[in-house]
Amino acid sequence: MKLHVFLVCLGLMSVAEARTFTVFNACPFTIWPAMFTDLTAGTAVPDFPTGWEADPMTSVSFTVPDNWTAGRIWGRRDCNFTITSGPTCLTGWCNGGLECDPHTGTGVPPASVAEWTLQGDMSQDFYDGASSFCFAILRCGLTKMPVSLVDGYDLPMMITNDVNCPTAGCAVDLGPICPSPIQGPFDSTGFPVGCSSACAANLDGDPTNSANCCSGSFDTAATCPSSGVEFYSFFKGNCPNTYAYAFDESSGTALWTCSSNLNADYTLTFCP
Repeated sequence: MKLHVFLVCLGLMSVAEARTFTVFNACPFTIWPAMFTDLTAGTAVPDFPTGWEADPMTSVSFTVPDNWTAGRIWGRRDCNFTITSGPTCLTGWCNGGLECDPHTGTGVPPASVAEWTLQGDMSQDFYDGASSFCFAILRCGLTKMPVSLVDGYDLPMMITNDVNCPTAGCAVDLGPICPSPIQGPFDSTGFPVGCSSACAANLDGDPTNSANCCSGSFDTAATCPSSGVEFYSFFKGNCPNTYAYAFDESSGTALWTCSSNLNADYTLTFCP
């Protein structure tokens, strides 16, 4: 009897120490989702491939460690994994091919990115949608999760959960309405599938000392206000619940939290 109780407790413990994540492709075309964990921030890694093919209207579910830190998921478009060097996808490609390299396989902009840190500060889950997690979050001394557009945009996405915590993301297709200086890349028909950030587009000429990149002499929240970032209002106006530049947490609508005690399961939907 005691052994039975012990095994039941172990079972309950294992359930509590993992979350279920679901990635749903609601787009009318195939995408190739990818996943990356910043191993300099945490060692817990989901037991699931770091890249996979997702046909239209299909989903996958997998478990994620309860302490997953600095994790990100994004979608890739127009991929060809027979390519052995250089970009394997039109957007969001990574080192490693279909499955991204666990050490160097973060997505190449432009890419809409969903980001998580579970069991973060003050026993909170942090999440956001559509910037570079390592650049925008860890760089700012935070461990939280957003949908981020700091890395630009390539797919609409939305983060939801099963415990009524806030929804994050951007349901707007920005590619066709993207301002011409940052629009692209374009698919084989000439359709704009992405939108670069002003930083990635190098609009001010020096990414090492750039207001658009919040780098060099602009590397603090005080010296890099949103008003100094080109096209910030375009991204934030169309996608108010996303991270639109490196210090966007001051907007109050970029970084979202959910009590870790609720053990939320999360769903990331592409083309919601």
